[in-house]
Amino acid sequence: MITLLSKLKYVAAILLLTATAGIAQTKYRTRHIGNKPRDGSANSSFDLRKGNQVGVKMNIGHKPVKLLKFHFDVENNNGDSLKFKVNVYNFTDDGPQEKLFTQDIYGVAPTGKSCVNIDLEPYNLQAKGTILVAIESLKDYGGDNHFPIGILNGGTWTYKNNRWKKIPIVGVDFNMLVAKI
Repeated sequence: MITLLSKLKYVAAILLLTATAGIAQTKYRTRHIGNKPRDGSANSSFDLRKGNQVGVKMNIGHKPVKLLKFHFDVENNNGDSLKFKVNVYNFTDDGPQEKLFTQDIYGVAPTGKSCVNIDLEPYNLQAKGTILVAIESLKDYGGDNHFPIGILNGGTWTYKNNRWKKIPIVGVDFNMLVAKI
């Protein structure tokens, strides 16, 4: 009887340690914001000249979150990798405002159809409220690129000729993984 109790204590201690280790490994409670990723839906092309941007408004909520990953799909038919910078802007009723972060976050979309994931976790970026997440073209590519879009997705914002413009109804399928802090 005594050995059975000591064995049960040993098993209980192992279960407790295993449960504690599982909690320690789960760093964040995460969720996705932005538009739902689609495959095989409608596509839209944008004139990605150097400095032009394409972005989507995303609502984070009132509590700050950590930005973990930025994701989008693209079909790049330019014959060259699409080099871009990720920019995050504060967003108000007047549209995109100031950039929230000074760090330069670069990404590359290879030629052909690809799923682009940018790891934002090393930058330790935190935000709250409404933001606009955009990709900025680092050189001239023209319009032979195709981004999946959704109808009634809140629209797409483009930056061209030093001004932001909203394309209503259709939204590029940009989304982001965020974590509660």
